Amino acid sequence: MKAGASAAGTPAVRAGGRVTSDHFGDLVALTKPRLNLLVLLTTLAGLYLAAPEGVPAGLLIHTLVGSALVAGGAAALNQVLEHRTDALMARTARRPVPSGRLGIPESAWFGVFLSVAGVAELWLGANGVAAAVAAVTHLSYVIVYTPLKTRTSLSTLVGAVPGALPPVIGWAAATGDITLPALILFGIVFFWQMPHFLAIAWMYRGDYARAGLPILPVIEPDGRRTGRQALLYATALWPISIVPAVVGLADWPYSAVAMLLGAGYIGFSAAFARDRSQETARRLFFYSIIYLPLLLGALVVDRLWW
Repeated sequence: MKAGASAAGTPAVRAGGRVTSDHFGDLVALTKPRLNLLVLLTTLAGLYLAAPEGVPAGLLIHTLVGSALVAGGAAALNQVLEHRTDALMARTARRPVPSGRLGIPESAWFGVFLSVAGVAELWLGANGVAAAVAAVTHLSYVIVYTPLKTRTSLSTLVGAVPGALPPVIGWAAATGDITLPALILFGIVFFWQMPHFLAIAWMYRGDYARAGLPILPVIEPDGRRTGRQALLYATALWPISIVPAVVGLADWPYSAVAMLLGAGYIGFSAAFARDRSQETARRLFFYSIIYLPLLLGALVVDRLWW
């Protein structure tokens, strides 16, 4: 398929010098909007947990817009750097860059523009600390995590660091500082990610193997360590998720919810560790998807109204 052609064979880039709807849709897809929705949710949680008395509308908008731009820019640059491996995997081959619908230079400049604009938005609309955390999140994702994916299975652990920083961006935007509660939020999201990522890795291990990515289910096909690590991280998350009540960030209603949700996460991870099948991995993945919004939602509600 030629660059600039859509799947249907119609021009996807420009018609008569104008950007077409197909081209605009590909640029949006380049930012991974569905995936980055979780980035905004965790950023929003950090923002409101840091300011239970209320967040000014201007700060709210600047923080969410800046975070969305940085996340979208990082996603675009990630796809530029991974276009060769993406082309080898069924679940990513139809992305705009590996499919040829968007060119590499255009996608790279688009990613750089979004990234710089996002950091500037946070700097001017929130504060320098939030902008700095966003910059670290972006650089660690694009420059550290992305290249490591082709080199070591430890890349999953490294990738969990930028993935856990968005609530810290929200906290810093509201307070201009990074304090213990922000680090606790980081820990919750960090440990949550590991069973989530490992379930995905197991479900798509064939794709990853074809692309030559040395993730854990590829280098150890029996999956024993994959299952054990998922259970280990889910178990470690359980006490960490209770800590907000210890430091005064929440009260007993949140703790009750955290204990129940954590028990469920451990249960689904244990089932996956015992029987490493597509079904148990899928169940763990879907539970992880609902776990974090429910946990953070309970934390915010407890903080604001209890």
